[in-house]
Amino acid sequence: VKREIGRASARVLSKVLGDGNEHIVAVSGGTTLAAMAANITGSQPKTVIVPARGGLGDNVELQANTIATVLAQKLGASYRQLYVPDSVSEDILNSILQEDIGVRAVVDIIKRADILVHGMGRASVMARHRRLPADVIQKLEEGGAVGEAFGQYCALDGTQIYMTNNAGLMLQDLHNIGTIIGVAGGKSKAAAILSVIRASRQDILITDEAAAREIVRMV
Repeated sequence: VKREIGRASARVLSKVLGDGNEHIVAVSGGTTLAAMAANITGSQPKTVIVPARGGLGDNVELQANTIATVLAQKLGASYRQLYVPDSVSEDILNSILQEDIGVRAVVDIIKRADILVHGMGRASVMARHRRLPADVIQKLEEGGAVGEAFGQYCALDGTQIYMTNNAGLMLQDLHNIGTIIGVAGGKSKAAAILSVIRASRQDILITDEAAAREIVRMV
């Protein structure tokens, strides 16, 4: 199912990029986005691919930096890398942005992205992946967080419960992005998908029948 969602995502992204204009595409990490990158075709030499956020977890091949690189190579596009870990403290993040000109330049490009392709995860799973502190996990549970996207943890009604610090895209940046594409599937992710849809603008959702039917049932 993830491979098929990846193929569908590749077709949609190719169509969005097919207007011949210059684009900056930000992508998140994860298995489904990796499947999208593996299945993309076409030639987009005017396009720049960037990671939406910093690294997350131990699987390098599933990190946004790697997916951005693969996607760019497949499309003949250029790419940039963001060498800042996900979920660093605000003080460390500010220090990096002040002292590292290269990182700051990449962040400036990411903030100018006009297309965002991102995954959606279950809040409890993503909290473990990010190794969030016990007090934050308790806050997520008490707040009823069920979904996560680009570091934003949401309750089913779309309320933002928690947001991780990162040098990449944040919730407040989304209003500047022309096309936002959410990608996720599986019945178990239905609540997560619905929470993210309600919390932030989604122009296109690519999912599977099991998740779609469960979302319909929930609403």
